[in-house]
Amino acid sequence: MNTSLQDRLNEGTTGQAPPASPNGNVTAPPPAMRMGMLLNGQQSPSISGEEFAVRNPASGEIIAYVPRCNAQDVERAIELAIKGRTVMERLPAHRRSDILGKTAIEIGRRHEELSQLLSRENGKTIRQCRFEMIATQRLFVDFAEEAKRIRGAYLPMDAVPGLENMVAYTVRHPVGIVVGIIPFNYPAELFAHKIPGAIAGGNSVIVKLPELCPLTVLRIGEIMLESGMPPEGMQMLTGFPADMGDALLTHPEVRMVSFTGSVGAAKYIAGKAAGTLKRTAFELGGTDVMIVLEDANLAGAAEAVVQGRLTNGAGQICCAVKRVLVQESVYDKFLSLLLERSGKINMGDPSLDETDLGPLITADAAAKVHSEVSKSIEMGAKCLLGGGREGLSFYKPTVLVDVTPDMPVMCDEVFGPVAPIYTFKDIAGAIAIANDSPYGLQASVFSENINNALKVAHRLEVGGVVINGPGAFRPGNVPFGGFKQSGNGRESITDTIREMTEEKAIVINGALA
Repeated sequence: MNTSLQDRLNEGTTGQAPPASPNGNVTAPPPAMRMGMLLNGQQSPSISGEEFAVRNPASGEIIAYVPRCNAQDVERAIELAIKGRTVMERLPAHRRSDILGKTAIEIGRRHEELSQLLSRENGKTIRQCRFEMIATQRLFVDFAEEAKRIRGAYLPMDAVPGLENMVAYTVRHPVGIVVGIIPFNYPAELFAHKIPGAIAGGNSVIVKLPELCPLTVLRIGEIMLESGMPPEGMQMLTGFPADMGDALLTHPEVRMVSFTGSVGAAKYIAGKAAGTLKRTAFELGGTDVMIVLEDANLAGAAEAVVQGRLTNGAGQICCAVKRVLVQESVYDKFLSLLLERSGKINMGDPSLDETDLGPLITADAAAKVHSEVSKSIEMGAKCLLGGGREGLSFYKPTVLVDVTPDMPVMCDEVFGPVAPIYTFKDIAGAIAIANDSPYGLQASVFSENINNALKVAHRLEVGGVVINGPGAFRPGNVPFGGFKQSGNGRESITDTIREMTEEKAIVINGALA
């Protein structure tokens, strides 16, 4: 995620329809629908009346048309959110919990419908989309429970001489208006990591939806309204940042911006938000390592590369395995296992249950991945599997060897199914290679020796380490975030609410006199 705000956030449809999926299956697409952005509880067009198309990455079909909002629409959303701030502040915790809980139940009832829609607009396989909707539902359940657990603390004032007659305690208040900027890769789940937490904390929210795939989250927004969400409390915008202006980042009434995306976009947002000292929470990308020690279960490690890099999300995951570091003594055996397993990946129509790997989000995304792979090959890398596009948006699962740290596939965040394999001699060398990066999001280490695994885990400069599993791991109860340029703040059921609320101390003088 090293691109600028415009490169990452302003991506739109190319206007070109990619061909059918590689297996040649073609079915007549259903007619395109029209969905409005959600303002004050209603599906709304843009003030300009402009729309844009949302396309299926696998087939190129137009799924829907949605409003192309502009700066005027943003101002309207902010005005509504200001009204919603008072409404949400006064909404008791049991009501906030009830809304989120009812939403979770309804997501479960519509699980297959939402999964199918997500697969069509996002390109992930239907199995992966079903898993994402299960995770989304679970996050709503967890935030519904946590909404009733936002506690303060009693402060023992008699710890300070002369203050024995005082009583002090703390309470938490919502920050006010929270803007959530949602990425394309896991739109429903990442929406659920942010927005239910903001609502649980009593905030009014404005959601900037991913322009490439806004439909599933819009449906969830409608479900939330059906479940009792006050219409003033949540606004959802569809459109491109270049059209929307910077008001979401600069308006003094917006008190927090929570963003998942690229480092370049985060720097832009931080610069704009600094003028009003807004809180920011950035969950960014990285060059996440997987370290395979000589005492590892090599078959399990090879499977982790397939699941944690080459198939899930087509490699378009911020915490996916980006660099595979393998100890020299087991390199040949590991590589043989990885190639054997990777050769069985079934790339094709993401709507089919047997498909393992679908397309990237756009043709431009596939072209960017191919450019990074090609540049690395020009610099001396050897491609043992894949290394090419198929159709406009598909990219073959790719394994590269003879890579060096200065190659794009090693130093950049390649957003696609590409696994570069790099060797190391000893544990100290692996740690040094892993930490030689401006990023530090997630990592994983494979070893059957827990002492060796923990030695590596404690020395890695990253926000999270998974032992004997892929680093692409994010349950809601584990703090998630990065070191260095991989972000600031943490997201989890408890951390998100804490970051989206303010702590206030109340002192009563003479209470115990």
